[in-house]
Amino acid sequence: MTTMEIARKLVELCRQGKNAEARDTLFSPDVVSVEAGAPPGQQREAKGIAAVKAKGDWWFANHEVHSASVTGPWPHDDRFVVGFQFDVTNKPSGQRMKMDEVALYTVSGGKIVREEFFYDMGM
Repeated sequence: MTTMEIARKLVELCRQGKNAEARDTLFSPDVVSVEAGAPPGQQREAKGIAAVKAKGDWWFANHEVHSASVTGPWPHDDRFVVGFQFDVTNKPSGQRMKMDEVALYTVSGGKIVREEFFYDMGM
Protein backbone atom coordinates (compact mmCIF):
# COMPACT_ATOMS: atom_id res chain seq x y z
CA MET A 1 0.00 0.00 0.00
CA THR A 2 1.11 3.54 -0.67
CA THR A 3 1.32 6.14 2.08
CA MET A 4 -1.93 7.73 0.89
CA GLU A 5 -3.73 4.35 0.74
CA ILE A 6 -2.63 3.67 4.31
CA ALA A 7 -3.71 7.16 5.36
CA ARG A 8 -7.17 6.78 3.82
CA LYS A 9 -7.63 3.32 5.33
CA LEU A 10 -6.61 4.56 8.78
CA VAL A 11 -9.12 7.42 8.60
CA GLU A 12 -11.86 5.11 7.28
CA LEU A 13 -11.36 2.56 10.08
CA CYS A 14 -11.13 5.23 12.80
CA ARG A 15 -14.35 6.85 11.55
CA GLN A 16 -16.00 3.44 11.94
CA GLY A 17 -14.64 3.10 15.49
CA LYS A 18 -12.33 0.29 14.38
CA ASN A 19 -9.16 1.73 15.92
CA ALA A 20 -7.87 -1.69 17.01
CA GLU A 21 -8.31 -3.07 13.49
CA ALA A 22 -6.41 -0.07 12.11
CA ARG A 23 -3.56 -0.72 14.53
CA ASP A 24 -3.49 -4.46 13.87
CA THR A 25 -3.50 -4.16 10.07
CA LEU A 26 -1.67 -0.92 9.29
CA PHE A 27 1.04 -0.63 11.96
CA SER A 28 4.49 -2.20 11.89
CA PRO A 29 5.27 -4.67 14.69
CA ASP A 30 8.12 -2.27 15.61
CA VAL A 31 5.99 0.92 15.59
CA VAL A 32 6.94 3.77 17.91
CA SER A 33 4.17 5.94 19.38
CA VAL A 34 5.01 9.28 21.00
CA GLU A 35 2.58 11.31 23.12
CA ALA A 36 2.87 15.06 23.73
CA GLY A 37 2.85 14.22 27.44
CA ALA A 38 3.20 10.98 29.37
CA PRO A 39 -0.12 9.35 30.32
CA PRO A 40 -0.46 8.71 34.08
CA GLY A 41 1.96 5.99 35.13
CA GLN A 42 3.34 5.57 31.61
CA GLN A 43 6.16 6.82 29.42
CA ARG A 44 5.70 9.33 26.58
CA GLU A 45 7.08 6.81 24.11
CA ALA A 46 5.67 3.32 23.49
CA LYS A 47 7.84 0.97 21.42
CA GLY A 48 6.41 -2.05 19.63
CA ILE A 49 2.88 -3.06 18.75
CA ALA A 50 2.24 -4.68 22.16
CA ALA A 51 3.12 -1.45 23.98
CA VAL A 52 0.97 0.61 21.60
CA LYS A 53 -1.93 -1.81 22.13
CA ALA A 54 -1.53 -1.56 25.91
CA LYS A 55 -1.53 2.25 25.71
CA GLY A 56 -4.70 2.23 23.62
CA ASP A 57 -6.39 -0.28 25.91
CA TRP A 58 -5.54 1.94 28.90
CA TRP A 59 -6.98 5.01 27.17
CA PHE A 60 -10.29 3.37 26.26
CA ALA A 61 -10.57 1.76 29.73
CA ASN A 62 -10.18 5.20 31.35
CA HIS A 63 -12.40 7.27 29.05
CA GLU A 64 -16.05 7.07 28.13
CA VAL A 65 -16.31 8.32 24.55
CA HIS A 66 -19.49 10.31 23.90
CA SER A 67 -18.51 11.29 20.36
CA ALA A 68 -15.48 11.17 18.09
CA SER A 69 -14.64 12.60 14.71
CA VAL A 70 -11.69 12.27 12.38
CA THR A 71 -10.42 14.79 9.82
CA GLY A 72 -7.89 14.40 7.05
CA PRO A 73 -5.69 12.78 5.98
CA TRP A 74 -3.20 15.35 4.76
CA PRO A 75 -0.18 13.75 3.04
CA HIS A 76 3.44 14.86 2.82
CA ASP A 77 5.89 12.40 1.19
CA ASP A 78 6.14 9.34 3.49
CA ARG A 79 4.11 11.03 6.24
CA PHE A 80 0.55 12.16 6.78
CA VAL A 81 -1.46 14.03 9.39
CA VAL A 82 -4.88 13.15 10.81
CA GLY A 83 -7.01 15.22 13.19
CA PHE A 84 -9.01 13.64 16.02
CA GLN A 85 -11.72 15.34 18.06
CA PHE A 86 -13.24 13.63 21.09
CA ASP A 87 -15.93 14.39 23.65
CA VAL A 88 -15.03 12.11 26.57
CA THR A 89 -15.48 11.64 30.27
CA ASN A 90 -12.42 10.63 32.25
CA LYS A 91 -13.76 7.68 34.24
CA PRO A 92 -11.54 8.05 37.34
CA SER A 93 -12.29 11.77 37.82
CA GLY A 94 -15.73 11.98 36.21
CA GLN A 95 -14.54 15.10 34.34
CA ARG A 96 -16.06 15.56 30.90
CA MET A 97 -13.86 17.27 28.32
CA LYS A 98 -13.41 17.95 24.65
CA MET A 99 -10.11 16.86 23.17
CA ASP A 100 -8.63 18.05 19.90
CA GLU A 101 -5.41 16.43 18.72
CA VAL A 102 -3.37 15.89 15.60
CA ALA A 103 -1.35 12.79 14.81
CA LEU A 104 1.63 12.69 12.46
CA TYR A 105 2.20 9.23 10.97
CA THR A 106 5.36 8.02 9.21
CA VAL A 107 5.18 5.12 6.76
CA SER A 108 7.96 2.77 5.70
CA GLY A 109 7.75 -0.60 3.96
CA GLY A 110 3.98 -0.33 3.59
CA LYS A 111 3.31 0.04 7.35
CA ILE A 112 3.02 2.85 9.88
CA VAL A 113 6.33 2.89 11.75
CA ARG A 114 5.85 6.01 13.88
CA GLU A 115 2.96 8.05 15.24
CA GLU A 116 3.34 11.32 17.10
CA PHE A 117 0.46 13.06 18.87
CA PHE A 118 0.15 16.82 19.28
CA TYR A 119 -2.38 18.41 21.64
CA ASP A 120 -2.75 21.17 24.18
CA MET A 121 -1.22 20.14 27.49
CA GLY A 122 -2.73 23.15 29.29
CA MET A 123 0.55 25.04 29.25
